[in-house]
Amino acid sequence: MNRETLTPSGRFETLVEAFAGAPDVTFPTDDPTAKRGFGSSALKVKDKIFAMLVNDRLVVKLPKAQVDALVATGDGERFDPRRDGREMKEWLVVAPGHEDDWLTLAQDAMRYVASQK
Repeated sequence: MNRETLTPSGRFETLVEAFAGAPDVTFPTDDPTAKRGFGSSALKVKDKIFAMLVNDRLVVKLPKAQVDALVATGDGERFDPRRDGREMKEWLVVAPGHEDDWLTLAQDAMRYVASQK
């Protein structure tokens, strides 16, 4: 199946597979008894979320300046998890049509989150 025909879930699964073997990266669990909720289906590094699929869109944690630049160019929007106008400054929801950027943005996010104390 080519990338253009993948569903967002399938595309995220491909993204998860790309991080196989990466040090300190943990993956979403298929365990039905595992705790569900925010971050339960996320990619994490050092137990901190760096990428997740929310409403069929990729959400990544990046430096605020990078998020600002990507928002300014229309490549995404700030993440508003509560949908109440309280946007998260370091989280980007990747715009539709930018699926080819998912891996690069997730790699940037992993490095950024891993570098934080």
